[in-house]
Amino acid sequence: MLYTLLAVYLIWLLLRYPAKSLVYASTGLMLWFQKMIPTLLPFMILSGIMIRMNLTEKCVKLVHPIFSRIWGTSANGSYVLLMGMLCGFPMGARVIGELCRAGKLSEEEGSFLLSFCNNIGPIYFISFVMSTLSLEGNYIPLLIMYGVPLCYGAVWHRVRKLRTDRHAGSVSLRAASYSKQAAPSLLNAVDDAVISGMIGIAKLGGYMVFFNMLNIMMKPFTALPERFLSLCNCLLEITSGISRAGAENRLMILILLPFGGFSCISQTYSMIKETNLSILQYFLHKCMQTAITALIYVFFSAVSYSL
Repeated sequence: MLYTLLAVYLIWLLLRYPAKSLVYASTGLMLWFQKMIPTLLPFMILSGIMIRMNLTEKCVKLVHPIFSRIWGTSANGSYVLLMGMLCGFPMGARVIGELCRAGKLSEEEGSFLLSFCNNIGPIYFISFVMSTLSLEGNYIPLLIMYGVPLCYGAVWHRVRKLRTDRHAGSVSLRAASYSKQAAPSLLNAVDDAVISGMIGIAKLGGYMVFFNMLNIMMKPFTALPERFLSLCNCLLEITSGISRAGAENRLMILILLPFGGFSCISQTYSMIKETNLSILQYFLHKCMQTAITALIYVFFSAVSYSL
């Protein structure tokens, strides 16, 4: 009954405010076309080729000893960590899903990596977030944005290790004990990766349009405080929410960035849904990192640090 009432309400809003719904949907479509396709699709295709050609372990040969010591990752797990932190959301979830489905990453390790490796990308943060929030030259928010998940992952690894001492080392051994299949030809790998990347990017576009369109739910409530409406926008879809909220709400935005919004949560589910990885656990880890980020900014406020 609740879903039915919500659907009827949304249909009524689309009919009642057609011009506004068109603006919201168009915003999502343009963000997808201008931001996501050029920044994510090349990484999706390249990563897909590397996974199919069994090149992921060689790619991280230099950094794997460091990553393994800090986060206890296997070689493929180190590749996930590198791609997830550098390439940006949702590449972390996508690479985890692809490696788990290919049997190259255990779902236990995939679940661990998913807890902290699926974040807003540094290029996106520096080029869009910092400029929109007028934070040019202030790199403390950047350190907080990526320091929190990396430290969270390191601590969570220690907690998991304490819980499973009798199986010490089993995660890495299970993750590395898959039987390598012969790599396909380069042309076949490219073709498969391109098709998979196009399907993946099309899904993300659909989610961005849909969740941007959901902003129309608040149209009848424009008398509510502007900050509350900005919060709702950011929780639905973070990119358009940042654009609407602006620099005057920078603290709220910086706290919400680790969470990413419900559009990001849904996109993550789309990347892992054919595995046994839990979207609920991912959601809880994101909430925890958001809470830690909020506490850090409260501390900075208490010592009179001004963003």
